[in-house]
Amino acid sequence: MENKNEIDAIITKYKGKKGATIPLLQDLQSIEGFLSREIMQYASDQTGIKIADMYGVATFYSMFRLKPQGRHIIKVCKGTACHVSGAETIFHAIQSHLGLTDLEDTTDDGKYTVMEVACLGCCSLAPVMMIDEETHGKLTPDSVGKILDRYE
Repeated sequence: MENKNEIDAIITKYKGKKGATIPLLQDLQSIEGFLSREIMQYASDQTGIKIADMYGVATFYSMFRLKPQGRHIIKVCKGTACHVSGAETIFHAIQSHLGLTDLEDTTDDGKYTVMEVACLGCCSLAPVMMIDEETHGKLTPDSVGKILDRYE
């Protein structure tokens, strides 16, 4: 296992602490950007927290990932203003441009991960997406591809 010393340090920090599952998983995820089954099983064995409990927390909260994410994170707003302005069409245009199906969120080359979010707080720019920390608004299905092609 790579990063074993770092993983052990995190486990030591939380071992025996009640209610430590969420911060433990957050710190473990920070190592590789996602929670591998191997890391969760190892942490479970070392802490006594049941693997089913870890998995339950990791799948309940959207902040946790069970597989690697792309270099660029695309957040598509699905809030009310974006919804009525065509967010669903924008989301499908992004999927189409990136060659993703409804069952995939990360491109095969690991360049992009696409996710839906409740609100980006940019209602006057609806529909909106954020790529990494950059906001793009007043989107159309045609503008999506041009914007995505600017990212390396």
